[in-house]
Amino acid sequence: MDEGLYKLTSWLSPAYPVGAYTYSHGLEWAIHAGDVGDASTAESWIAACLEHGAGRSDAILLVQAHGAASAGDSTYLREVSELAFALAPSSERLLETKAQGAAFSEVTQTAWGADAWTRSPYTVALGAAAAQHGIPAKQTVEMFLHAYASNLVSACVRLVPLGQSEGQQIIAHLMPLVEMVSAEALTSDLDDLGSIAIRADIASMKHETQDVRLFRS
Repeated sequence: MDEGLYKLTSWLSPAYPVGAYTYSHGLEWAIHAGDVGDASTAESWIAACLEHGAGRSDAILLVQAHGAASAGDSTYLREVSELAFALAPSSERLLETKAQGAAFSEVTQTAWGADAWTRSPYTVALGAAAAQHGIPAKQTVEMFLHAYASNLVSACVRLVPLGQSEGQQIIAHLMPLVEMVSAEALTSDLDDLGSIAIRADIASMKHETQDVRLFRS
């Protein structure tokens, strides 16, 4: 059995108690505003987040955290963590990464014996835990981006709404993009961080004052 894959599948499962299903990453407002209203616009929005927004940035931060933890460099790991918090474009996106990071750290320490990085962003905690368990960075970042995209698709299925089959088609279509963004993250460093998914960032800000909300972000 591939133990690393088994662990990642568990850690990134919707059943893992980090509360990922309660966050839409601003998608709830985008749907309310009419930016996303069908399978095509949902796929375009998620692809933009993956390639040009938080998906890409989080992938780079995860890889850097993995490298720091593998090298036992706690100073650099803390630097990556602080930068990840600073890059959150809104209070809800900051809550998203803080709360999920704390929840992931606590349950992973209890169930799998990893150190607790309860004050780290989610991607940093995940990258550090994977490194501690000897799981390769490539496998970790690919599985993370798949889970990131899948969670956004799940939000669209519930809110647009889309059919389950349409949701799975989006995930299938995004596979080459997940592979590309993962490969770029593995050869990037903190100087390569940046985002041009401005509408997605605005959506996360607008969601904070949305009258009716089902999601926390």
